[in-house]
Amino acid sequence: MSDPSKTGPARQQLGRFVTELQVHGVVDPAVAGNPGRRGGAGPSDHRALTIAGNTVMVPVYNAASQASPFRLEQACDGSVAVSGQGDGGDPTAVEAPPEPRFYGLTTAEGIPYSAIALLHGRDVLATTLLQTCIRFRDRSQSCQFCAIEQSLEDGRTVVRKTPDQVAEVAEAAVRLDGVRQLVMTTGTPNSDDRGARLMAETAAAVKARVALPIQGQCEPPEDPVWYRRMKEAGIDSLGMHLEVVEEEVRRRVLPGKSELTLERYFEAFEQAVAVFGRGQVSTYLLAGLGDSASSLISCSERLIAMGVYPFVVPFVPISGTPLQHHPAPSTTFMVGIYEAVGRLLAHSDIRSDRMAAGCAKCGACSALSLFETAS
Repeated sequence: MSDPSKTGPARQQLGRFVTELQVHGVVDPAVAGNPGRRGGAGPSDHRALTIAGNTVMVPVYNAASQASPFRLEQACDGSVAVSGQGDGGDPTAVEAPPEPRFYGLTTAEGIPYSAIALLHGRDVLATTLLQTCIRFRDRSQSCQFCAIEQSLEDGRTVVRKTPDQVAEVAEAAVRLDGVRQLVMTTGTPNSDDRGARLMAETAAAVKARVALPIQGQCEPPEDPVWYRRMKEAGIDSLGMHLEVVEEEVRRRVLPGKSELTLERYFEAFEQAVAVFGRGQVSTYLLAGLGDSASSLISCSERLIAMGVYPFVVPFVPISGTPLQHHPAPSTTFMVGIYEAVGRLLAHSDIRSDRMAAGCAKCGACSALSLFETAS
């Protein structure tokens, strides 16, 4: 018999609570000393919390989280809970994952492993292969939410991770911390392959050392032959991220990247699905930047029909970016989208847990997977 807490209304109730935490953030009294993420290319300004067996990334560093109604409380026995539920209920017990053991190691060159790759969620290793982007230095052209070079400026990472470095860290993360997948993203280089070459080279090096499912993330390469090359090198799933979908919003939020039209992306999705298979290609959709709910839902429907997983994530303003004061979306807005997209996924052959690797499989930055079983 299935566990009722993992299906139906109880699962959606958990999804609503996770959404509340992700749009409001959490006040963390110990924020200065915890292992959260500040800046960089991944779930920045966040820390990981495990709630009812689900590890989620929750904002704790940005301005919005400082005004959150939710607060982390630590008891004398070391247990952690989130207080501040609007219904006046008891605090919700959560777990704060310990710092990974591989963080204590360094490469032969003396580079900390944590400068090469970080643990996201509970068992996902993530790395940004190239910590710069052709558009970032000109903020009039860069993605307005992006903080890719902040961690580089702070000295917490290196500008380019070599394939051998990533492979070395991946092997240690699997051996010491039980990591189950690797997500590789990159700033966009000034080359027609859009980072696909670096993805392929790194995947081959990792797979030579450890059997670890890998997702690569890059912009659509000019030549579609790169999809086959990435697949043959060891990349199991691919992410190409739209972020926003309405034309006016794209021009405002992605001034440089919006030169790649939606139709160019959909052409690329079709080419990638032909190589990686249905459900092994995904895209980020950032809700709360101006796209209407209907636009995001209709785009998700089109993506699902062609075999692409629409990973809908609430926009979280990141400190130090042009959109640092942009409001996060409301819980009602997010839950409405999750419910609609969840129903679409529930009636398709695509699920987050069926992906080989990637952000959608991890699911820590979104509550969408908790709505996939909606009736």
